[in-house]
Amino acid sequence: MPDQKPPRTDGDERATLLALLQYCRDSVVRKLDGLDDESARRELLPTPTTLLWLTRHLSYAEDIWVTQRFAGAPSNHTEGATLADAIEVYRATCARTDDIVASASLDDRCRAIDVEPNVNLRWVLVHLVEETARHAGHADIIRELLDGATGR
Repeated sequence: MPDQKPPRTDGDERATLLALLQYCRDSVVRKLDGLDDESARRELLPTPTTLLWLTRHLSYAEDIWVTQRFAGAPSNHTEGATLADAIEVYRATCARTDDIVASASLDDRCRAIDVEPNVNLRWVLVHLVEETARHAGHADIIRELLDGATGR
């Protein structure tokens, strides 16, 4: 798989955060390219971490942090049964996140009462960049163990 370098932007804070979040999301999805369901479910680590699990987890993380905690909306999160389904759910969740973020200020606070201390959207986006980047690294390792494919 071709290596993709992170975007270089001199945009404002929002543009930079969203560009890096999208880069991390795309990195995860690129790791799944060409895999079948069996490979996506294959456990190669001492933990049950698989590429399918990572995809589902990242979708859930965006849903809980943005849809539920930040926007205070009910979740409509589902888990994809197949890798293709999980990718579709992840992309839809990311699009929903982007829609919510587009109409909010980075200083807006989470609406859900279960977030203590009550953080703002800026913190949520930085957390999602961190979470997605960390799991993209896990996906790098798993994919390389599966078939030797490397690249961001």
